[in-house]
Amino acid sequence: MKKYARQGKILDLIEEHEVETQEELAKLLKDNGIDVTQATVSRDIKELRLVKVLAKSGKYKYAAMGQNPDGITDRLVNIFKNSIISMSEAGHILVISTLPGAAQISASAIDSLNLEEIVGTIAGDDTIFVAINKREKVKEVMDIFYKLLD
Repeated sequence: MKKYARQGKILDLIEEHEVETQEELAKLLKDNGIDVTQATVSRDIKELRLVKVLAKSGKYKYAAMGQNPDGITDRLVNIFKNSIISMSEAGHILVISTLPGAAQISASAIDSLNLEEIVGTIAGDDTIFVAINKREKVKEVMDIFYKLLD
């Protein structure tokens, strides 16, 4: 199995299960038809920058570093919060005004949300165009952005 496919499976497994140890992770991989050594699992954990976090159960589990449950990094959320000035609708396009120089990093935050309604983003210096696949979904996407701003 290719490294990236294996690492993708690791990310899926740590999201689905409270994995406490490398041995548990290796067993889950083997249960899913991926034969790995503990050394390979260790390297994958380093490359994926997994960290141990406190789970709701009170145990420690592996998690992807610096990501909230939505998959967007905390740093990008903060940049997005501090950069957005206004949002307006123009047909299928959501036009977002940012502080000067902040559009590209804010567009990166939008892209990392991986929303299926978003076809793509274009960023200039202080403006982002967000193309939405259906006009009726524009308000829904705006609501998601407003929640990030709270």
